[in-house]
Amino acid sequence: MATSTSKPRITGKHKAIGIIFMIAGLLLFAYMVEKAGPSNIIQGMRRLGFGFVIVFLLGGFRQAVHAFCWVKCCEPPYKLRFRDAFKARLMGEAIGNIVPLGGLFSEPSKPLFIRDRIPLMAGISALAIENVFYALSVALFISAGSLALLLSFPLPNLLRYISIGALISIAVIIPVGALVIRKQLRFISGALGFVSKRGIAHQKISDMLPRVRTIEDRIYGFYERNHSRFFLILLIECFFHVAGVLEAFITLWFISHIIEPTLLTAFILESVNRLINVVFKFIPLRVGVDETGTEKVAKLLGLNPATGVTLAIVRKARDICWTAIGVALIVRRGISLKAAAGQSEEIMEELTSDDALAVSASES
Repeated sequence: MATSTSKPRITGKHKAIGIIFMIAGLLLFAYMVEKAGPSNIIQGMRRLGFGFVIVFLLGGFRQAVHAFCWVKCCEPPYKLRFRDAFKARLMGEAIGNIVPLGGLFSEPSKPLFIRDRIPLMAGISALAIENVFYALSVALFISAGSLALLLSFPLPNLLRYISIGALISIAVIIPVGALVIRKQLRFISGALGFVSKRGIAHQKISDMLPRVRTIEDRIYGFYERNHSRFFLILLIECFFHVAGVLEAFITLWFISHIIEPTLLTAFILESVNRLINVVFKFIPLRVGVDETGTEKVAKLLGLNPATGVTLAIVRKARDICWTAIGVALIVRRGISLKAAAGQSEEIMEELTSDDALAVSASES
């Protein structure tokens, strides 16, 4: 694969911004811990005790769901083993959780770790398709959480309007998305082409269009060849969210000693956590923002705000444990985090080159 001569996407300025966001997140984290009371958080963690083992195992199950769906999205003549996909996910997530702006490197690094098993573009294609399924499941889950919040709890007017707006948006996007896939409409590339013809960011869009069309071809091709498992994979992705709700409920059951949690409160808190993960993916471990968001929603649900902060910290501890396993796997393969992130950035650049697109087309 030829090396792209285009300007690097991730510059020193971008990395500096990433470090600033990370520091801001740490300061926000410290503020939320102080606000909730360190003693309250420590007591909650002690009440959790060995319950953390269950939380840890459920976190592994959620990674396994993604890995299994990635395997199912890999088409013949290539075959991806589950154990390889699972390890690659852990290593990629470790990069995303540690490196500033790691969210930008996390996804392209995962196919990088299995390039000795299947061709790079085949791994990237399968992962891109899996991400589409996951995005659909997230949209459904967040919309269901917003609806539950609206119907079950009194909300401030601003939050109520935001929830209603999110519901309306998702209610429109999901059926339109299903229609686009079924009719194989060139929705994204067509919209970009329309904007480009109007003289808006013409050069940038021209560089981007071939890659977008290639991704569209792969998604539509997968749908044509895999009608029987298309919605099955979407259903399996939903188990990721089911495990998340169960994890939140178990954690709350251990740490909330004043108000008994319900599956409804766990469901809403997990849907908020999904939204935070989507919006703030560029901040490693969502430091600070997860604690803030969970604390605010916990208060709305009638829980002790300190319980919300503790829940977010428990999730962070779970992520740190799985991140440590991912780092160990990277080190075992003799790759440094910096080198892995650098190679991921190169892949991002190479994917815009004509040679990479030619390889992509030849592997369709």
